[in-house]
Amino acid sequence: MEIDEARKRHAELSEKLLDAKYRYYVLDSPTISDAEYDTGLRELEALEAGHPELRTPDSPTQLVGAPISTQFTPVEHLERLLSLDNVFSADEFTEWADRAAGRGGTGPYLCELKIDGLAIDLVYERGRLTRAATRGDGRTGEDVTPNVRTIRTIPDRLSGPDIPEVLEIRGEVFLPEESFERLNTQLQEAGKPAFANPRNAGAGSLRQKDPRITASRALGAIVHGIGRITGSEDSEISGSASGPSDEGHLEGAPETQSGWYEKLREWGFPVSDRYKVVSSLDEVREYIEYYADPKHRHESEYAIDGVVVKVDSLQTQRAMGMTSRAPRWAIAYKYPPEEVTTRLLDIQVGVGRTGRVTPYAVMEPVKVSGSTVAQATLHNEDEVKRKGVLIGDTVILRKAGEIIPEVLGPVTEKRDGSERAFEFPRECPSCGTTLGRGEGEVDWRCPNTRHCVAQRKERLSYLAGRGGFDIEVLGWEGVVALIDDGLVYDEGDLFSLNADTLHRSPFFVNKAGELKKNASELLRRLEEAKTQPLWRILVALSIRHVGPTAARALADAFGSVNAIAEASHDHLASVDGVGPTIAGAVVDWFSVDWHLSVVDKWRRAGVQMEIGGWDPSAAAGRLLAGVTVVITGTLEEFSREEAADAVRAAGGKATSSVSKKTSFLVAGENGGSKYDKAESLGIPILNEDGFKALLSGGPDAVAQ
Repeated sequence: MEIDEARKRHAELSEKLLDAKYRYYVLDSPTISDAEYDTGLRELEALEAGHPELRTPDSPTQLVGAPISTQFTPVEHLERLLSLDNVFSADEFTEWADRAAGRGGTGPYLCELKIDGLAIDLVYERGRLTRAATRGDGRTGEDVTPNVRTIRTIPDRLSGPDIPEVLEIRGEVFLPEESFERLNTQLQEAGKPAFANPRNAGAGSLRQKDPRITASRALGAIVHGIGRITGSEDSEISGSASGPSDEGHLEGAPETQSGWYEKLREWGFPVSDRYKVVSSLDEVREYIEYYADPKHRHESEYAIDGVVVKVDSLQTQRAMGMTSRAPRWAIAYKYPPEEVTTRLLDIQVGVGRTGRVTPYAVMEPVKVSGSTVAQATLHNEDEVKRKGVLIGDTVILRKAGEIIPEVLGPVTEKRDGSERAFEFPRECPSCGTTLGRGEGEVDWRCPNTRHCVAQRKERLSYLAGRGGFDIEVLGWEGVVALIDDGLVYDEGDLFSLNADTLHRSPFFVNKAGELKKNASELLRRLEEAKTQPLWRILVALSIRHVGPTAARALADAFGSVNAIAEASHDHLASVDGVGPTIAGAVVDWFSVDWHLSVVDKWRRAGVQMEIGGWDPSAAAGRLLAGVTVVITGTLEEFSREEAADAVRAAGGKATSSVSKKTSFLVAGENGGSKYDKAESLGIPILNEDGFKALLSGGPDAVAQ
């Protein structure tokens, strides 16, 4: 067989076998028999024997038996994905509409729901899905093709007429609310932390290395825009945030955004059935108000956080153009946090890791901002009195920042006289110790820190969290089992665990009397935890007021637990980011004998209590020494914590509030009030590209 013919046949067989393998192992829906697969594989091997240059690492002959996994490799988008500007009120929307009209942007308008999901970029070649990537920074994303292929509503092959040679599609991946509730129930039953909201759950599901896990999560998708389209005769249209927008032309291409939606639907894409084209701004406002109403906000299967309004005409879109980050012909109207009412059944109290006793509301379960809520913190005794809530009240509930449930107050007109006041306990509900409250403090605390069971469990759970040792496998049920079954008394005993001790707890043993997978994984993760950075160890000690920020400052300034323990109050307080309150808490903590015993047990178990090769002057020579950075909004390539870590790694300081001492504000999407304050103070504001330049080249690289 000639090489050209062999290469063509090799490509056909490779595609067929890779697809068959994927559908068999990941989707559990085989398309060919085992015999047919084996026959094809043998033919492929024969082709490669005759033409060795065809035997590449990604050939099915080289991948047989290997697990299918997602590698998240960086990929360039064909066209840049832009963001959308936001408005938060009717007046702000009117201002946008006036600006748009001044540039020729009048009706018709296309209105659609703003899905609270994860942006995705899809590339089809000759009608076949060849690549799916996350948004990334708008230019470069991460390849998640194996995972996206598990989403049943996203077509693997397109159908219908006039399918372009190359088609780039933008959309949103989401976890349906029903699937979100089911997933959280499964996670909680397995002793794992639940997701805060459907968006986080969807993002976490899409970013699984094993596509089989993604497939089990039942993700959905809606497409809402075009990137690049290349026709059969090299005609081309380039797109932007949501639709084709330059002077190219594709034969028979629609001239409106809504026209493209129907074309995409014809090709097999999932397009929203809730978008609406209207002719006037009054109709746009009606659409916005309709879905702002709590009665309608959850009509769709996915969580929403607003409405997107677009000028429907593509010709007008092209004329209006765009800024460096967003199109001028589209706007996102963001809704405020959702508020609902429910009945306050009881007020109970919980005991935290530092002894703080916190009241919380127990309510009739109610759905708010995409998840069912049955409990919400009430902070402290004074806050309960300030809010004026009584047990039995109908209360107003919202999610602060769409994540944390918050009771705003009672609906007093619905009281019928059966309500009763909450009486704050004066004894610890866990150990019975009399509670105390320091002068000038609002919190009551249990002083029995050594022996209170609730505090011991909370400390053990806290140190296993992401801010501490990051022992993901040690969830709340595992913590309870360790303490209730007598495997450990407190956190000091954690690193003494071994296979023999875990055998004593039914939680870690199967019916055959063997250790479960979670037990083996726990032992492995404990070994890894011994080499965690010093700042994580300081967090894990549960010193009052010492969170990740203060812990990093102490670690950088002193280099070891011993040096911190021996430092004076004034020396500790002089460290930038520490101060007298934290310094006092550190001195007090290291003055307690059983605290020192915890440190000693960890040290003897092999936990690294110092920074290897630590040099107190090293930070002064780093790229961002003396630079203070505030990060706000949502970045594409960094979580907020990752961005702050990058600043600290370069010798800079990451803080949460803007002041005259701030050197730079890094503003992602939805920057909010910090952006406005930085602008008013004349502080340089960097987008994500500018932030990367700052990290790689220092302040001179972003000098105005």
